[in-house]
Amino acid sequence: MSNDKTHPSLDSLQSRTLDLIIAGAGPAGLSAAVYSSRRKLDTLVITKDIGGQTNWSAEVENYLGYEFMSGYELAQKFYAHVKKIDDENSLFDLELLENDPVVKIEPEGKEFLVTTQSQKIFRARAVLIATGAKPRHLNIPGEKELIGRGVTFCATCDGPLYQNKIIAVIGGGNSAMEAVLYLTKIAKTIYLININENFRGETTLAEEIAKLKNVIIKNNTETLAMSGTGKLEKIKIKNKKTLQEEWIAVDGVFEEIGYEPNSAPFANLVKLNAKKEIIIDERNRTSVPGIFAAGDVSSVPQKQIIIAAGEGAKAVLEIYNYLLPK
Repeated sequence: MSNDKTHPSLDSLQSRTLDLIIAGAGPAGLSAAVYSSRRKLDTLVITKDIGGQTNWSAEVENYLGYEFMSGYELAQKFYAHVKKIDDENSLFDLELLENDPVVKIEPEGKEFLVTTQSQKIFRARAVLIATGAKPRHLNIPGEKELIGRGVTFCATCDGPLYQNKIIAVIGGGNSAMEAVLYLTKIAKTIYLININENFRGETTLAEEIAKLKNVIIKNNTETLAMSGTGKLEKIKIKNKKTLQEEWIAVDGVFEEIGYEPNSAPFANLVKLNAKKEIIIDERNRTSVPGIFAAGDVSSVPQKQIIIAAGEGAKAVLEIYNYLLPK
C-alpha cells in the first residue's frame, strides 16, 4: 500500500501498479473512494459520470442527515467530499478519471489490467466494480424512434419541458411515484400507468399521489405502443382485466420501470445472476478473487442510495483486508 504523498498525473499512474481501481462514481463508488483514502490505498476512480442514478432522483427524503434534497444536490455533496480528498494538498492517494468509463478488466497473474473507453490501460492489485445501472426500456413499437422526442427516462432532467402539458409516467415503484410527485407541479395532467394491481413502492408515496387532483391512476394497465410524427403524440394502453385497449393523447412519457445493471463489460469475467447482476457474497466478493462489486450492479436486492453507499464502504474494508500481506 502506497506511502507516496505526491499527487501524480494520470499518465504516471499507467506506469505503476495501483492498490485499487474503482469502476464507477455513484454512491457506492464515491463512498468506496472515501474509505479507500482513509485506508491510504493507492486508488484510482474511473467513471463515465459523477453521481449515477442519484442525479435523477427528484427529491431524497430518506438519506440520513440530509432531508428534502434533490438527488443532484446530494450527488454534488458526495462529489465535493471526494474532490476534497483528491485535492493536491490531500494526504491520501486518490485520483479521479471522469468521462472515460471502464470497458474491460483482464486478470494478469495476481493483478488486473483495466482498460477505459479511450483505451487507457491501468494496473491494480484489486478492482471494485460499482458501475450502477441504467434505465430499463419497454421495447414496444414506436419507443426507440421517439426517445428524445417525447420519450424520456429522467423527470428532473426533462420535466421542465412539459409545463402545462399532458404526460404519462409508466411504472409502479418508488421512482415512478417520485417522478409523479415532482411532475405534478409542472404538468397539467399526468397519467400514472402501472402494470400491476398495486404500487410496489412506499405506502406514503402512494397516499400522497392519491390526493393529487391532476393525476389519473391506471392500475393493471399495460403500455403497448407509442406513436407520433416527429414527436410523441399518443400511447396505446390495455387494461389487463377488461382487455380494453385505447389510445391516449400525451405530449410526453416518462419511463420509470426499473433499471438494468451496467454489467455487460464484465459478463465474461465474473458470474452474473438471471437479472445480469454481479453475484457477490456478504463480503462483496465476486467469483474472481481480487474483484469486488457494490451497489446496483451487484446482487444486493435493495436498490437504495444509502444502501449503495454502505455497500461501497463495506467493500473497501474487505478489499483492505484482501490486500494486506499474507
